[in-house]
Amino acid sequence: MGSAGFFSSEVTALFFLMLFLAVTSVEGALFSSLQRTLIVSASTKEGEVMKAGEDKFTVSWALNRTKSTTGTDSSHKKIKVMLCYAPVSQKDRGWRKTVDDLGLDKTCQFEITTEPYTASNTSYEYMIKRDVPSATYFIRAYVLDANDKEVGYGQTTDKAKGSNLFQVEGITGRTASLDIAAGCFSAFSILSLVFFFVKEKRMGKK
Repeated sequence: MGSAGFFSSEVTALFFLMLFLAVTSVEGALFSSLQRTLIVSASTKEGEVMKAGEDKFTVSWALNRTKSTTGTDSSHKKIKVMLCYAPVSQKDRGWRKTVDDLGLDKTCQFEITTEPYTASNTSYEYMIKRDVPSATYFIRAYVLDANDKEVGYGQTTDKAKGSNLFQVEGITGRTASLDIAAGCFSAFSILSLVFFFVKEKRMGKK
C-alpha cells in the first residue's frame, strides 16, 4: 500500500473515531431505567392558560419514600427541574420528539432551575420566560449524581403524560418597542437614500 493509501486509511479511521466520540458524548441515561424517586407538584391547574413573560408558578419536590429507602439517595447531588412538552404539542414536531436516551430526548427543553439536592421538601417560584413558545406543558424534575447524570426523576403528570397539563401562551406579533425600532430604521433608511441621492446629483454637476 502506498503512502497516499495509508494516509487515506488513517484519515478514515480518525473520522470514524471522532464520529464515535461525538455520538457517545451526547448519550445519557435511559429514561426507562429511572425510578420515580421524586414527588413533584406545582401551583398550576389542569387546563390553565399562562402567559410567557408575565405569569409565574411555584414548583415543589421531595423524596418519594415509597421508591427510595434510607441510604439509597447518597448519590443524589442535584435536582434539575424542567418545563416539558406534553404529547399533544409534540405531534408532527420532530424537534420536540421523546427519545428514551436522555442525551437525545427533546421533551424537556426549558430549564426552570437546578438546585443542590436535599431530601426535604423544596420549592421554587418560576417566571415563565419570554422565549417559551405556545404549547401544552408539564413539569419534570431529574435527580443528578456527581457527574450530572440522571439517576431518578419525578413529574407533575402521570406516566402517559395526559393529566395535570397546562398551557403557555407565547409572545406573538409585534410589540410597541419593535414597532418603534422598525419605524426608526425605516426613517433612517429614507434619510440615507435622500442623502446619497443629493450627493450623487452634486457630484454629477461637478
